[in-house]
Amino acid sequence: MTTPAATSSRAEEVTWDLEPLVHNKGAEGIDELIARADALTDELQSARGKVETFGEGDLKSFMQKSAELAEVLGRAGSYAALRFAADMTDPSHGALMQSVEERSTAIATKLLFFELEWAKLSDERVDELLAADGLDFCRHHLRSVRRYRDYLLSEPEEKILTEKSVTGSSAWNRLFSELSSAIVVEIDGEEKPLEEGLSMLSSPDRELRRKTALAVTEGLEPGLKTRAFVFNTLLHDKATNDRLRGYEHWLRARNLSNEASDESVEALVSAVRNRYDIAQRWYRLKAKLIGVDVLADYDRNASLDAVDETVEWDRAKEIVLDGYRSFSDELADLCNEFFDGRWIDVPVRPGKRPGAFCSYTVPSHHPYVFLNYTSRRRDVLTLAHELGHGVHAALARPQGPFHQSTPLTLAETASVFGETVIFGRLLGMTDSAESRLSLLADNIEGAIATVFRQVSMNRFEHLVHTARRTEGELSVERFGDLWQESQEEMFAGTIEIQSGYRNWWSYVPHFIGVPGYVYAYAYGQLLALSVYKKYEERGDDFVPKYLELLAAGGSMAPEELGRIVDVDLTDPGFWDGGLAIIEKDLQLAEDAAKEARGISLD
Repeated sequence: MTTPAATSSRAEEVTWDLEPLVHNKGAEGIDELIARADALTDELQSARGKVETFGEGDLKSFMQKSAELAEVLGRAGSYAALRFAADMTDPSHGALMQSVEERSTAIATKLLFFELEWAKLSDERVDELLAADGLDFCRHHLRSVRRYRDYLLSEPEEKILTEKSVTGSSAWNRLFSELSSAIVVEIDGEEKPLEEGLSMLSSPDRELRRKTALAVTEGLEPGLKTRAFVFNTLLHDKATNDRLRGYEHWLRARNLSNEASDESVEALVSAVRNRYDIAQRWYRLKAKLIGVDVLADYDRNASLDAVDETVEWDRAKEIVLDGYRSFSDELADLCNEFFDGRWIDVPVRPGKRPGAFCSYTVPSHHPYVFLNYTSRRRDVLTLAHELGHGVHAALARPQGPFHQSTPLTLAETASVFGETVIFGRLLGMTDSAESRLSLLADNIEGAIATVFRQVSMNRFEHLVHTARRTEGELSVERFGDLWQESQEEMFAGTIEIQSGYRNWWSYVPHFIGVPGYVYAYAYGQLLALSVYKKYEERGDDFVPKYLELLAAGGSMAPEELGRIVDVDLTDPGFWDGGLAIIEKDLQLAEDAAKEARGISLD
């Protein structure tokens, strides 16, 4: 039976129900979960010093208990983190999240011994143990964790780093999140959350965009030095950890986490930077389309529609469900569960974290989707994107806690694929060159944001991590210089950067919480486009293979997962194929611009 919130057509009434995560017991449920985690930890600790003597049965028993531990801690952590994301201004939410994090960290420190002892085993012994039956739920995970063995410290040192992270990097990350959630922009005398202000930059009204950009810059100013200090502290914290562990460069830890070689990541970044001309070509065309000589930074996301088109929530839901159903009834039915089951939180609220995401939670539960829906057309594709994550998480639940999630480099596959399906559906429904142009513009700008902009932000991260390690603490002005340098490389004179834009790095949470993350967006986008191309070529026959890929979760290495859908991630030319698809859409947009408005780059 659906709830009123789930069936409501008003976005502001569509909120999630997190209580089932803690068996509808609130804070008491958290205590019960942590108590069970403590008991499991005591049982697991009995294996200290014995991993080298493990037989096949010992390893299986240990990992089964570890899986249960991951489930109970995951429930508690997800509940606390999602409540905090929904309202960062409530002190009780922050206190609960901090409590769960501290208690979870205490448990983690007691079990550090296993990874250290497992890493010391010979490859031959590991192969022998992992050849046993009954380890499918953790086999790839156990192989994968050994990739860190050259960077592990002693157990006492690992304990210190783990325990101090609660009052170190985690605390600074939380502070940044709270500061960011409190940012407001004042437009025509009305205060709006930062997320809503940023969404107004897609307005077709250039004067409104200009005023909004100024308001965003002014809104960022009050806490700018504090956020810069937080960033400086975390940059140095990471540099210290990297030095202690012996990581060769600032991105090495992220590449290991992503199961990606340094060489493959460098190839991706180089391939995208070498095709910045695609973004520049679009910006030159867009300048002509909106009637200016050169775009200002606040024009980048301007809608080409004569009026600022809005899409109410009930219509957005209909579009997305119809689009998914055009590809797969199974995926559409899964999407519908998010709406009917209160697995989604939609409205913009004061104190709510900016952005959008999908939380996998734990395999024994279901995922949740988090949005800030402002009724822009772009928000419809964001809904499709996050539901792509959601169906990926749901299909991979049988893999268990060790294999449900993929590395970040594959994490965007289903989301971008789903978004592309919805876009293709909408494009096929258009009946005029003007409509095609508008849709293609949205799609191209989405690709630019996900591929080219994310790589330019990777370049910004590279510059700031390098500068922090060689120059010491960076000033706000220095951050602005490095931000402008990385952006101008992509724009190459096709965008005029306003002085205030130099500080817009300061609200991006990925730089703070997950350093090195952003290139995974480009990786995932280009991978998903290649996968979608396979679908275009094969039609309905491709669907079972795609669902098999999603259901596999992270149970295999990325290269093996790619082979399920006949994608070769080791091919140096792989990235060029995805970039060619974006360029093809750009050509279609240029054709539509000429047909609809008589505008071309000639």
